[in-house]
Amino acid sequence: MVAMLNSISMKAKLVVEGYIIGQHRSPYHGFSVEFSEHRSYEPGDEVKHIDWKLYGKTNRLYVKRYEEETNLRAHLILDTSKSMSYTSNKVSKLDYGSYLLAALSYLMISQQDAAGVVLFDEKIRSFIPPKSTPSHLNTLLNVLDAPKPGNDTKIESVLHQMAERINKRGLVIIISDLLDEPKNILKGLKHFRHKKQEVILFHILDRNELEFEFENRTKFVDMESGEEITTDPWHIKNDYKNLILDIQKYYSRNCRLNKIDYVPLYTDDSLDKGLSEYFNKRQRLG
Repeated sequence: MVAMLNSISMKAKLVVEGYIIGQHRSPYHGFSVEFSEHRSYEPGDEVKHIDWKLYGKTNRLYVKRYEEETNLRAHLILDTSKSMSYTSNKVSKLDYGSYLLAALSYLMISQQDAAGVVLFDEKIRSFIPPKSTPSHLNTLLNVLDAPKPGNDTKIESVLHQMAERINKRGLVIIISDLLDEPKNILKGLKHFRHKKQEVILFHILDRNELEFEFENRTKFVDMESGEEITTDPWHIKNDYKNLILDIQKYYSRNCRLNKIDYVPLYTDDSLDKGLSEYFNKRQRLG
């Protein structure tokens, strides 16, 4: 249903509003404010906002101007490498990751949180710093509207770069199929934790990448390296499935040890699952 909508903004809106209805309660909560600057008093302004101390010094009426203080700064990092374009159905891993990221951005900015987007393959391709304004949401969604698959995956180097680039503490969300060396990826994730960032890792796979439902003799092609192998699937199915499960267990165990939220998702899963994981994290952060 969501994949059939043309506009990614409509997809994000539909997913988030459907999620809220499904929760039977709104996740939107009040936000704090902080003092920003003064402006001259105008008829109709509330008297309680007048700065009387400043009036005593200047004999002129000024009101305090307030601005919304974002509760959270989040960087959403999306893998756009070639392997993310794989699909056994209508939705590729890249499509699914884009929809999830768009929905998360929509939800965050609706809550007055600041969201920024990073797209990468072998290097960072787009970097939009976090903001919380409604107009910023349009900027993010435009970037996410049908992103093109890039080159090879080099996750570790990108994670290290981003860990050094993000100056303020907040939330980092990574969306990837993690088709790179797990130990190296973990080093990058730990770098974020060393910098006191909170981290959610969404591990995106096509269901067939787990189930390996191939019956006839098949040629398998690495989408990034171009390496090929032709074999009867039953020869390698058990070993392959065990390898995927071992990788998921590796991330689950090591992310838990490093206080990183690890969330495996499949492209046929409801996006509500990803939103729930984020919202649970958001509540824990306060």
